Amino acid sequence: MHTPSAPILTSFSNPEELVDSLARFILKAQRESIEKKGKFTIAFSGGSLPAQLEGLIGRPGVKWDKWQVFYADERIVPLDHEDSNHHLCTSVLFSKVPIPHANIHPIDYALASDPEELADAYEKELIREFAQKDSARFPVFDLILLGVGPDGHTASLFPGHELLSEEDRWVAEIVDSPKPPKERITLTYPVINHAARVAFVLSGANKAETLREVLDNPEAGLPASRVRPISPGQVYWFVDDAAAEKVQYPKTPFKL
Repeated sequence: MHTPSAPILTSFSNPEELVDSLARFILKAQRESIEKKGKFTIAFSGGSLPAQLEGLIGRPGVKWDKWQVFYADERIVPLDHEDSNHHLCTSVLFSKVPIPHANIHPIDYALASDPEELADAYEKELIREFAQKDSARFPVFDLILLGVGPDGHTASLFPGHELLSEEDRWVAEIVDSPKPPKERITLTYPVINHAARVAFVLSGANKAETLREVLDNPEAGLPASRVRPISPGQVYWFVDDAAAEKVQYPKTPFKL
């Protein structure tokens, strides 16, 4: 049985340095993935994360035509709704870069009246991308980008929720999210923890206590603490100094 590798925490002195280093990290992951298999599979969450990706806009070397973009979680709202992760990612990133529309995989909102069916349909979308080429039980994303809420939730995996123990489904619905909107879909831990790389991105002093709890007290079992990709997968934390102020966990200088 492969054991998870210890998280790698890197803290940056200012937002600009974080954004630039994150872009360089993503570019390296993209380059290695394309060299290996001719494409780059990535999953995004929403919240404050998409704005941290502005370092990719106009950056040389980004092969947008090789990207296949999925969502780590999504709110079951129309795709142009302000609560939609797809809408947010499109507004701050995809509308500003030459990524083919067909390479972005949003939910099918026509199925909104049945969240379970919608989650199953999104799982089938993943199967079309991964299952025919990969023999693994779960899809292996090249990179999953996540944020963390004040309660330690990540994607739409919330503290104390039954979805934390899901072991079989790739995508699951949640109809009782403690944070509105209540109806969402989310990638499950088996998918997240099979990724080649998972990168959390946090900034601001308001995240300092949460980051301390996640990294210094993992036995408390906050959802973000449970993201531990199996070897050879690796989890990275890209944070600013304000977010890292209370953390005792060892920091690693950024290097590619």
